[in-house]
Amino acid sequence: MTTIKSKEIPLKAYSITELARIYEMDPRTLKKWIKPFETEIGEKRGRFYTIPQVKIIFEKLDLPSVILIS
Repeated sequence: MTTIKSKEIPLKAYSITELARIYEMDPRTLKKWIKPFETEIGEKRGRFYTIPQVKIIFEKLDLPSVILIS
């Protein structure tokens, strides 16, 4: 049986490395995925994307989900 379950992801400021962990991919790959939306997302504040920026990233890339196989 396969079920699809969404992760509970707190909405907060994230670094690219933290976002990559959420999406379960390499940070370099995530940077490439984000690149087309840079003008909409804007520049990071130091190392972190702000909450409004994270919302845009989640909207553009869709929220990641987990597939559980039991």
